Amino acid sequence: MSSRTDLPVLVIGAGPIGLAAAAHLIGRGLEPLVIEAGPTAATAVRSWSHVRLFSPWAEVVDPAAEKLLTPTGWTRPEGTAYPSGGDWAEQYLQPLADALGDKVRYNTRVTGVARAGRDRIVDADRDEQPFTVHVEHTDGTEARLLVRAVVDASGTWSTPNPLGANGLPALGERAASGRISYRIPDLKDPAARQQHVGKRTAVVGTGASAFTALAHLAQLAETEPGTHAVWILRRGITGSTYGGGEADQLPARGALGLAAKKAVDDGHATALTGFRTASVEQVDGGQVVLVSEDGRRSEPVDQVVVLTGLRPDLSFLTELRLGLDDRLQAPTELAPLIDPNQHSCGTVYPHGANELAHPEKDVFLVGMKSYGRAPTFLAMTGYEQVRSVAAHLAGDLEAAARVELTLPETGVCGGAGLYDQPDTTQNGGGCCSAPAAPPLLTLGAPATGGSCSAAGGC
Repeated sequence: MSSRTDLPVLVIGAGPIGLAAAAHLIGRGLEPLVIEAGPTAATAVRSWSHVRLFSPWAEVVDPAAEKLLTPTGWTRPEGTAYPSGGDWAEQYLQPLADALGDKVRYNTRVTGVARAGRDRIVDADRDEQPFTVHVEHTDGTEARLLVRAVVDASGTWSTPNPLGANGLPALGERAASGRISYRIPDLKDPAARQQHVGKRTAVVGTGASAFTALAHLAQLAETEPGTHAVWILRRGITGSTYGGGEADQLPARGALGLAAKKAVDDGHATALTGFRTASVEQVDGGQVVLVSEDGRRSEPVDQVVVLTGLRPDLSFLTELRLGLDDRLQAPTELAPLIDPNQHSCGTVYPHGANELAHPEKDVFLVGMKSYGRAPTFLAMTGYEQVRSVAAHLAGDLEAAARVELTLPETGVCGGAGLYDQPDTTQNGGGCCSAPAAPPLLTLGAPATGGSCSAAGGC
């Protein structure tokens, strides 16, 4: 068996944080091996290619990645422009993956990770063993890899939260799966558009993704008679439901909340508040009715768009000794720093290898997956995570413990804006509104800020 130091570091996922991790590992003289389940880089990002980020290009490019890209002739897009998910994938993430070459393997899914020759019970010489990784290719063939460390940047996109208010699928949710989706519909796609034209669509959720869906459906309703949205909220509507509006320091986010409010005010959407879905019933004509825990029933709808957040897939990590918070499913040292009951995306303290560590040595969950069910993740925070983790794996513990992150005061978002560009002459730079302060804040201490989208991070 090879010594552990001769083996590559496994990076799971060729998305923004996984590819940044590979760039930082290379910068530290370590060999990354990036495993991506999809056929291209940024498969998850491409699935929301029609959604625009709240953050400009200047805030979504990792410095180590840019250093790797520059010799290829790549040029950073205009820093003040706001990319869509498709722009991010095509103009930055795929070129970065191409620069990594054969260090990225596509169409390969990680199905299990363990210590070589040790299940999670065995203590003997555990830390000295490499990791054994089981993978499956799209043709059904399987393989086993040996790696020295594991950096899981697989995200949470593949595991959206269900419709049921208790965290479990609502009764009848699976049976009605043909009428239920868990993504923002792309109404510029003819097939997707036809599912909503002249029909009634329930939108479940109160974050930016739900705002986006409501705004898009309202735009459709203006030209297509009979198109209507039923907005399902688990709580009531308060002054903060629509976000910061015109006072929001990020124009794109403020405009999005105002567009959702306008959808309701103009009658294109009907709000159903305090509605915690318990079951889904199919009725004559193929429509469905949502039934709440208190027995209330929605009107019949043709489609249901569930945008209630995301959660991590831990199924392939069961043989590793992970230390996870029992509420958030985030690393135990990180959880208090990101608790959405206490923090917004503007108040999350920058963190790295120390906060991301597990009882299993040299295993790190990074990016959205490290946040478990918390919605307060920042793209630039993820880049800082992998910088620290790479330094730790290279043995530079001083650099790993150092905070090297400067954020715009209001944070950095990962979506989901409207199609149009915001007015870039206004103050921007993040997803959270905050009191007036210097335009840049080095986060050596928490900042103050407002609330972020609960639909999947910032």
